[in-house]
Amino acid sequence: MKIAMCLEPVINSKWHYGREMGVIDAVTIRDVGLDVPIWELPTMGRVVKSYEDFGFRVSVLEGWVPMNNIKLGLPEGEEEIERVIRVIENMGALGIEVFCYSWMAVHGWMRTSTTTRLPGGALTTSYDHALIEKDARSKGPVTVSEDLLWTTLEAFLKRVLPVAEKADVKLAMHPDDPPLSPLLGVGRIMRSVEAFERLLSLSDSPANGITFCQANFAAMNADVPATIRQLGRDGRIHFVHFRDIVGDATNIIETFHGQGKTDMYATIKAYRDIGFTGVMRPDHAPVMWGEPNEHPGYEGLGRIYAVGYMRGLMQAAEAESAR
Repeated sequence: MKIAMCLEPVINSKWHYGREMGVIDAVTIRDVGLDVPIWELPTMGRVVKSYEDFGFRVSVLEGWVPMNNIKLGLPEGEEEIERVIRVIENMGALGIEVFCYSWMAVHGWMRTSTTTRLPGGALTTSYDHALIEKDARSKGPVTVSEDLLWTTLEAFLKRVLPVAEKADVKLAMHPDDPPLSPLLGVGRIMRSVEAFERLLSLSDSPANGITFCQANFAAMNADVPATIRQLGRDGRIHFVHFRDIVGDATNIIETFHGQGKTDMYATIKAYRDIGFTGVMRPDHAPVMWGEPNEHPGYEGLGRIYAVGYMRGLMQAAEAESAR
């Protein structure tokens, strides 16, 4: 198992924190408002080289490529899928192993508050479905059906998996966040353990895999360590988001790592037991005193805490297995 930092492609404090803590692997994500055409190989090459010059290895590409029209089955999706294919080919050429994506259409990950206070005063994100249900879109017709999303997902995999296999790149599906359907009139399909079994059954390609975002499976009220063993039994958990919550899908409060509802040590042992050797990154850390909360869940100090916590759990699991 390798700990990574999630880093926007502009050098900031998190780049320094990561290298100072000895983190080598980077998950590169698109900064909000930054339009970089990484489907052009020289452009992606320059992005990757900037990480390498700082001492990082880019292991995962996450959330860079527009895909909404693909999910909705619109004609404009053809240009998007051609860009996805070029990005995956570029990843193969540059040695980036994992493409993290989701099948949330129209609405991405959603929260109703980014200023919920934890004991001690740290700011975190939360979701209250009762508030969303008051929105007029929740009372209207479902505008995007779950059947449509399964159809477009299957078509996407048929087009892209052969490219990924040839490029030696793994696709890693992220759960819906929150795992509820419909949401503001839009269906959501990646919201249960059974849905992820269905995803894996669409193709037995080793490239067809999962981003195991622990807090989303916790929000499903799944037994998270048992689900790791179930979905990871054939090596198709390709990437991990290590985070936790209290509550469930209808009422989520994100916590510091180790302070939520999941036995995080048990999850590390589960990854060890399935032979997971990939990248995991801390995700959605609370915002601490002195930080601006400009990027809720994605500031730096909570990630310092998380990296130390994760490293300690890994070392404990290694020591236990050596006995």
